[in-house]
Amino acid sequence: MKTNPKIEWLSDVQVFAVNRVPAHSDHEYFETVEEAKSGKPMSMRHVLNGDWKFHYSINPAHRPEHFYKHDFDSSVWGDITVPGHIQLQGYGQPQYVNTMYPWDGIADIRPPEIPTDHNPVGSYVKTFTVPANMQNKPVYISFQGVESAFYVWLNGEFVGYSEDSFTPADFDLTPYITEGENKLAVEVYQRSTGSWLEDQDFWRFSGIFRDVYLYTVPEIHVFDANIRGELDETYTKGTLMADLKFLTTQPAPSKVTAELYDAKGNLVASQDGEINEGASSISIAVDQPQLWNAENPYLYQLLIHIYNESGSLVEVIPQKVGFRRFEMIDKVMHLNGERIVFKGVNRHEFNCYTGRTVSREDMLWDIKTLKQNNINAVRTSHYPNQSYWYQLCDEYGVYVIDEMNLETHGSWQKMGQVEPSWNIPGNKPEWEDIVMERAVSMFERDKNHPSILIWSCGNESYGGEVILNVSRYFKKVDPGRLVHYEGVFWTPDYRETSDMESRMYAKPADIEEYLEGNPDKPYISCEYMHAMGNSLGGMHKYTELEQKYPMYQGGFIWDYIDQSLIKKDRYGKEFLAYGGDFEDRPTDYGFCTNGIVYANRELSPKMQEVKFLYQNIKLVPDFDGVSIINENLFVDTKDYVLEYSLLLEGKQIYCGQLEVVVKPQSEGRAEFNFPADIAAAPGEYSIQTGFKLKEKKVWADAGHEVAFGQYVFEVKAEEQPAVKGELRVVHGDVNIGVHGRDFSIIFSKQAGTLVSLNYAGREMIAQPPAPLFWRATTDNDRGFAQGFESGLWFAASLARKCTGIEVKEESSQTSIGFTYKFSISTEVEVKVTYSVLGDGSLHVKSTYHGAQNLPQLPIFALSFKSSADYDQLEWYAMGPEENYSDRSKGARLGIFKNQVTDNLSGYVMPQESGNRTGVRRLIVMNKKGQGIKISAISEPLECNVSPYTAFELENAQHIYELPPVHYSVITVAGKQMGVGGDDSWGAPVHNEYLIPADQDMEFEFRIERI
Repeated sequence: MKTNPKIEWLSDVQVFAVNRVPAHSDHEYFETVEEAKSGKPMSMRHVLNGDWKFHYSINPAHRPEHFYKHDFDSSVWGDITVPGHIQLQGYGQPQYVNTMYPWDGIADIRPPEIPTDHNPVGSYVKTFTVPANMQNKPVYISFQGVESAFYVWLNGEFVGYSEDSFTPADFDLTPYITEGENKLAVEVYQRSTGSWLEDQDFWRFSGIFRDVYLYTVPEIHVFDANIRGELDETYTKGTLMADLKFLTTQPAPSKVTAELYDAKGNLVASQDGEINEGASSISIAVDQPQLWNAENPYLYQLLIHIYNESGSLVEVIPQKVGFRRFEMIDKVMHLNGERIVFKGVNRHEFNCYTGRTVSREDMLWDIKTLKQNNINAVRTSHYPNQSYWYQLCDEYGVYVIDEMNLETHGSWQKMGQVEPSWNIPGNKPEWEDIVMERAVSMFERDKNHPSILIWSCGNESYGGEVILNVSRYFKKVDPGRLVHYEGVFWTPDYRETSDMESRMYAKPADIEEYLEGNPDKPYISCEYMHAMGNSLGGMHKYTELEQKYPMYQGGFIWDYIDQSLIKKDRYGKEFLAYGGDFEDRPTDYGFCTNGIVYANRELSPKMQEVKFLYQNIKLVPDFDGVSIINENLFVDTKDYVLEYSLLLEGKQIYCGQLEVVVKPQSEGRAEFNFPADIAAAPGEYSIQTGFKLKEKKVWADAGHEVAFGQYVFEVKAEEQPAVKGELRVVHGDVNIGVHGRDFSIIFSKQAGTLVSLNYAGREMIAQPPAPLFWRATTDNDRGFAQGFESGLWFAASLARKCTGIEVKEESSQTSIGFTYKFSISTEVEVKVTYSVLGDGSLHVKSTYHGAQNLPQLPIFALSFKSSADYDQLEWYAMGPEENYSDRSKGARLGIFKNQVTDNLSGYVMPQESGNRTGVRRLIVMNKKGQGIKISAISEPLECNVSPYTAFELENAQHIYELPPVHYSVITVAGKQMGVGGDDSWGAPVHNEYLIPADQDMEFEFRIERI
């Protein structure tokens, strides 16, 4: 055992845990039954969170080397908050990189070397007095998370050393404790050998970022508990197994009793255990147990009582237990005998103010958000999370892939190319112990959580014998779970490592090709739908595979939450920042903004699509009723009420409720009770159906909608008579004016467009309409180089030439048409015709004539500006959130209201946002209700009303770079290409959601005053 600390340990692959207490389960324990049942924090634990004295050094040479000694005065140091990252508390700077190592281009090193010139050191000091209830007892300290390596001293004596940022490190302080004040000193290094194994796609921080606490143990203590609720192959007979390991300063306890209670507190069974050589095993048979699953996360309460030789109770362990069986049957993963589909997300622990230091409130918000949006699974990308997260997944019902803290991406993939010449851990035996220790630490801590179905051997670390041995370890110690590792895709010789085929960002066609090839393993997408910025287009192509292929078992969206940090601009205003904003170099800039939830924990518009495509109940209404497809595996629909409503032109004219019970994995039907002839009036109708919670759940209030479906139909109206009204046409030298009662519309022959739309003295045109072919590039657009491939449409949107003006005067209307040519091609032509009717309404028709050998169009639209006073919007369209041609499955037809500024979605880098498909009409008005209505004439439109033009958005890298709002930019489109999302570094939008440049197109709409 090494007892003299050495700085060389930081780069010694064989030294990663010195004097550390062996890993053990995360169970709680109490002195009395009442305490155990109270739900209060453990009395035998004393938290050391809060203010610590702190010194920051840019590298080891500048550190206060002897700060741990008794006579070293640290009182003049500054303070730091624990838990928390050093770089978010005024010291150093955060750095974001994805695959490359953070020292790439700075330090010319190879593993296990570490940078010496820039290896920040945090020196922490905390003084404490041992609480009265811990005095004269063993005292331990637990560091729940420290990045990336640290040394510990107490009262000037060296205690221990540890690496692995994301699993606990416990040390025995008993030999060093003194009466009165104790001085705890911790020296934290940002870089260590472990840093080579922690090349995750995240911000690079350091420091004590999870809880620190002291704890004591009773005279007889269950050091480790392995507790599982097992099922036989019929899923009707359960066995509770509890294997206990004791830490004791007394002779073996005379008695161990286990009591199992159901969720209502009724005693189900009890069992006494025997002690042999510091261990005990208890087995309790349970007939017809309630089973645990995400749909009904039924948990039993186990109480383990430990008695000493005199028969006195010394320890009580409460443990939630879920009975479930997870297994592979005929090459398909099954839970409790049913084929499972993971409707998942990858989740980093993240808070925009505190980084990976997340609170219980953050985690509660997250778990409720997952449940409310039909997300049933989470992958802990790419490290073990705080213990509380797994408790929440147990209690709320979320399936977990628990991933060990391993990623060596930059050691084998450089700029997207596979180059494993110095890959670690690979087949290097010297790396096996440090890697295996991370697997052991995760397993031992987390093994008692029923929500964990799969162990993951880490992320993007290529393959080899070392990781294969990790997989073999998991299978040996825990045959009741399966093992995942995606890296075998790159190293097929090690396919044994993973029980399932797991790929990242495979296209739907690639997945189908695998599934059609009679594979030997089921398929999951451990990462798919790269949700960077305005993304998630085409997600339905993946979820449609769920019913087509039994061996397709779902996937995990990348990812849950944007990793954006709060920063202040030069004027003191907070904004969400990404890589490079902290002068961090090297950096991968905005690639950290991939969430379906914004970093400030607001839902992004993308969540609307996720919730719909992940719903377990499908509702397919028609005029008479609704077909109900219950794809839940275990629960029927009795907890929900079926609401149905009939809307005419977006306004509800009837609403009803039904109670319908459809068994799991079954289909049912409910008939509506509409009054006779309710749909007799002409117009567009929609029938909307939703299943809503009857009663409040822990994750949502009563009335929360869990499933939705709609049906749209039309009752034809008689043709309306022509609009009457007297028009006066004035042909000026430069302008053509069309005037009528309380309106004046002017067209400029010089500008070649409509220049004035004036209703009752209110001018609606601040900048004239012009053909628009460009949208502000999204992150995905940039990823597949849309600016390079289709940039000529950017130029075409800025420069056009009016080559013809046609004027046609009739008794009922006057039409002015403008023909435009573009320098990008002599063949491309756009004609915009404005027809003024007698009531002042304006019929607009835009026709595009295409050409061969041109790249796709991002959008085909007309765009103009109105004053920003016209900022109130009412949509009869698909909504309520923004949607696009390839991301509109979750949108519903209705009347929605918002403001222009609401359509600048919270994507950290400004880009296209705020679009609505299926627009029947759009009202743009001021706060007095004055303005214009834009209505589709033949086919529904796509529209956007934004405070900024596409070009203003294009030129800004941050929201704060955008100018003050002066206009409402109204864009009316016949079509906009989809946003895509298969990945954000080259995947194109699927063909059916593109706009080929060689096709002829047209759209038309009407503008009228309100």
